[in-house]
Order: sequence, then structure tokens, then C-alpha cells
Amino acid sequence: MPLIDRRLLSYFDWTLFAIVLMLEGLGLLTVLSASYVPSAHRMDPLFVRQLIWIGVGTLLMAGAVLFDYRALVGYSYPLYVVAVLLLIGVEVIGHSSGGSRRWINLRLFKLEPSELAKIAVMFVMVRYFRLEPPPGGWGFRHLIIPFLLLGLPTALVLKQPDLGTAIVLVLITGTLLFVSGLNWRVMAALMVAGMLAAPLSWHYLKPYQRTRLVSFIDPQADPLGSGYHIIQSEIAIGGGGSWGKGFMKGTQARLNFLPEETTDFIFAVYAEEFGLAGSLLLLGLYACLVGRGLWIARHARDRFGSLLAIGITGMIFWQVAINMMMTTGMLPVVGIPLPMISYGGSSMLVTMAGMGLLISINARRHTF
Repeated sequence: MPLIDRRLLSYFDWTLFAIVLMLEGLGLLTVLSASYVPSAHRMDPLFVRQLIWIGVGTLLMAGAVLFDYRALVGYSYPLYVVAVLLLIGVEVIGHSSGGSRRWINLRLFKLEPSELAKIAVMFVMVRYFRLEPPPGGWGFRHLIIPFLLLGLPTALVLKQPDLGTAIVLVLITGTLLFVSGLNWRVMAALMVAGMLAAPLSWHYLKPYQRTRLVSFIDPQADPLGSGYHIIQSEIAIGGGGSWGKGFMKGTQARLNFLPEETTDFIFAVYAEEFGLAGSLLLLGLYACLVGRGLWIARHARDRFGSLLAIGITGMIFWQVAINMMMTTGMLPVVGIPLPMISYGGSSMLVTMAGMGLLISINARRHTF
């Protein structure tokens, strides 16, 4: 099959593409508002960089659409190795910021390998489970290799430390295990083991992570310290009311009360300015994206494409769920970007590549 097939254009998923464009548009508006400085009298460099990332991400998405997703069977393990090597590289030459070492400075931009790890882990899991499960489902002995493949990058990500991305890696793997035909007894045993292991994991958390968990239970216990993020985020979201304060009229971000306003807590900026109505619009767009992803998975022509679509959709769903629950005080602060809304180059590129693969899976169900 030639690289560029005219049939791909005929079956291009304009619905998914339109959803992506709308999310990117809302993200750009929010990044502009969150980073705007009236006294500067010029466009903020952060907004310009985000615009560039969206442009590069769109080109990457187009490349992913033209790419035959079935070839990922051969590329999955090499990409996984590259992701692991980059995570190791973070420990050696990584750039530190905010107490974490997560980036590699490439002069033109800072690469965040943990974002690449999300899609790399997903690819190897889909490759492993692409065959039909044995009678009775996948057993414990079938999970040794997947758990090893998950364990190495997760341990490296936790060392940075980046608890949020580590949780997403586990959730992506868990989602694929659930839909790929896991033995129900094994599933129950893993759930019980997870619940029993949760209290034990307390001893392996960094001090600031323990503080965040405590402040989640009672933010007012330390309103100027560990509880500050959640309190300010809730103030911003509640202050938006039904219709919001208006574009660039939010006070929490404008007066520098809201921390990480362009990344982890960008939803609070959005909710303050666009209110409940705008938040429901954003939730609706994400719901449409997830629904479209599941529809593509349901109608894919092969098991590999179906699992890949579920993995990509799951990656988006879990990040959205964790970010929004975090900013509304329903989960502890763990640091997760809001896909296509938060500022960030690596996150944008990985997400857009995933969107391109979804379109590729949907188009190629007509072109076998």
C-alpha cells in the first residue's frame, strides 16, 4: 500500500479532527489569558511557543494519519527502548525545575521523556496483547513480561519524581489488561493486591508527596503551605459561577494567587473565566473525543487496532479525569497536564500523535 492513499482522505475522520481543533482553540485562549501581562504590550512568549507546538503537533498528527498503524507491531519495542534510554538520560543530564528532574535540555526545547513513556508503554502492551487470549483469559504467568515492561519506566519516572505520570502509566496498562481478556480471578486478585499495597506505598513517597496527601484530606490545616494549591484552585473555580468572569478577567491567575496556572491548574483558570457553562462545554468535548475513540475501537478491523484505539483513548481519559478531579479537590495534587489545554510541548506532541493514529485506525478499516 503506498504511503499516501487517496482513500485515506475519503475516510478522514473530520469529526475527531474538529473536536481536536476546538480543544486546541480553547487551550490557546486559556494559555493566552493565564500568561498575559498587560504592561508588556506584546504577545507573551509562552503563548507563541504553544502556538508553535500546536503547529508542529498538527504536522505530526498528519504524519500519523498517513502512517499504517499496523507497522507499530515492529516499531513498538525499539520505541520502548528509546523511551527507557531517555528516562535514564534524565538521571544523568536532566534539567531540574521545581524540585524535579524531568527534562532534557535540547537547546531548542526541553524534552520530557516521561510523556514519550506513556505512548511507548501503551505500544508494547498493545503489541503483547494483540493475539487472542487463551481459554479462560490471560493468567498470572502471561503477565510477567507486561509487568516487567511496565515496572522499568514506572520506576524511572517515580525517581524523577513524577507520581502523576507513573499513575497514568499504571492506569493505561490496567485499562488494556481489562479489555484484552484478563482472567476474572486474576483481575480480582490484582485489585485486592492493589488495595493492600496502597497503604504500604506511603513509605516510598517523597516527603512533599506525603504532605500533599495529608493536605488533600484537610487543605485548611495548612492554607499557606501544602493546602495552598487546592484552596486557590477551588476559589478560582467557584468564583466563575454559572457564566464566568469573562475572558482575561479572572483574578486568581491575574493576581498570581493560582500556582502553575498554565500547566497543572489551567482548568481553574478556564473555569473562573468561562464558568460552569464553559466547563460543561469542555467536558462535552472531552466526552465526545472519548466516545469517538471508543467507537473507533469498536469498529476497527483488527484486534491490534482496537486495542491501540482503547489505549490512546484511555490515555486521554485518565489524564482529563485526574487533572480535573485534582483541581477541584477530589484527588490529591499529583501534577498531570490537561490534554490539549495545558501548556507543554512534549505533552502536545504525544497527544497529537495519538489523535493521528486514531484517525489512521478509523480510515484504514475501509482500506484493507
